[in-house]
Amino acid sequence: MTLSTLRRFILPSTGLGYYMGKKYTFSFLMVLIGLVATLQLLDLMAHTDKILSADGATSRELFYYIYLRVPQLISQFIPFSALLATLLTLASLSQNSEIIIMKAAGLSAQRILLPLAFPCFLIAISHFAFDNYLTVKTTKELRYWEDNDYAVNLPPAPEYSTQARFVEGNSLILIKAVSRNGNVVILDKVSIYDRNDKGNLIKLTRANFAVFTAGNWQLFEVRSFDPLNHQMTTAETQDWSVSISPERFLAATINPDLVNFNTLSNAISDLKSEGTNVQTLEASLYKKIIGPMASLLMPLLGAIAGFGIHRAGTLLTRVVLGMALGFTFFIADNFMLAMGEFGVAPPLMAAGAPFLLFMSVGLAVLFFTEE
Repeated sequence: MTLSTLRRFILPSTGLGYYMGKKYTFSFLMVLIGLVATLQLLDLMAHTDKILSADGATSRELFYYIYLRVPQLISQFIPFSALLATLLTLASLSQNSEIIIMKAAGLSAQRILLPLAFPCFLIAISHFAFDNYLTVKTTKELRYWEDNDYAVNLPPAPEYSTQARFVEGNSLILIKAVSRNGNVVILDKVSIYDRNDKGNLIKLTRANFAVFTAGNWQLFEVRSFDPLNHQMTTAETQDWSVSISPERFLAATINPDLVNFNTLSNAISDLKSEGTNVQTLEASLYKKIIGPMASLLMPLLGAIAGFGIHRAGTLLTRVVLGMALGFTFFIADNFMLAMGEFGVAPPLMAAGAPFLLFMSVGLAVLFFTEE
């Protein structure tokens, strides 16, 4: 089979592919812009009072909030916009009898859908790059700004991670958060539980924060309690001899929503080399890949709008069924991701099972509803 023959098999007509691709892309952009603009307006109305209540806040802070919030909304609603664009495109083609003409020309439903695959592939690639290079950055800045009550003229957001627990020898270490500015690593709200070989608590130490500088850890505002003698001691500062490196603290407490794919992948590799369970992080890593691929699934889930049996129901009914199928996918996808993050389901299954399941459902629906 020559390249030209293969091209004609995949895309029988360049003009048809261009027409359907342009129609789908226009619908996608219009839906996405409309959704994001509407939701951003509602979100801004809900947060305007909090933003302007900060000392020195002006309308500039409102535009800054929009700049940080819009990427989140775009990332969240790209797959949903792809679904609605599919429904609008295929419903329009069906209503104008264009799909009937294509079938009369000898095209199967699968070959009619192929011209939509190329723009969906570009959307998926763009979604992945958009998330990794912009969304994670603005999400981290917005969360840092929210944590500081929308204060004006804040310093740049530090590298920030969530709470975690560590075991070193007989000691259990709990920290509330980790942040880094340059070479300085700061642990917030440190609790150290020292135990004997039998597991009994022999000392409890709490510090307001710990700082790593010049290769050493130091605790600040320290309170120590001896449960055997019932004695409490305090100190402004105290050296902390712990073998856990700053990189391990940062890796173990990393928030997948605030880092890109490469950073998360490197953190998982570091933790794996130390024997740490990384199932929850792996589920988020796989989701960063499979999540944007949801746009590739939308033509299959929305195909019922164009290829349903006309005598079996109206066009509106088929559009509603296609939308219901898409919503069911989003619910199942979020449910399985939650199962993966809680460690209930294997990471790859949590991220990929809904995609494979609904791809099979979409193919089955397309097969059984084609006239």
